Amino acid sequence: MESVYDLFTRGTRLLEDGDFHAATVPLARARDLEPDKTSIREALGRALFRSQRYEQAAAEFEAVVEQAPTNDFALFCLGRSLQLLGRHSEARHPLALASNLRPERGDYRHYRDQARRKAA
Repeated sequence: MESVYDLFTRGTRLLEDGDFHAATVPLARARDLEPDKTSIREALGRALFRSQRYEQAAAEFEAVVEQAPTNDFALFCLGRSLQLLGRHSEARHPLALASNLRPERGDYRHYRDQARRKAA
């Protein structure tokens, strides 16, 4: 049986190589073994997002935000996942938080403003 570290390493390597669907397998196994590891859940969320599995990605990013509420990247990805699900009102809050945490990020502001417009 592979260790959590080996699963995480294999999954992140696949993610970096652009094999997003394949990356979800070892990363999900690592998450199941260590559900409180935000690094694993964030990597899994990224793989799911890039696989266009936005509902599952949102759940992973939400789990990261619960443990690390100032993780601007996880907040941003949670908001983007919700936007791509058409849930613009729900996306507003995490996108606003991400933008406030990192005001220099133009992409955060862009999607925050987009969510505001579409939610109105």
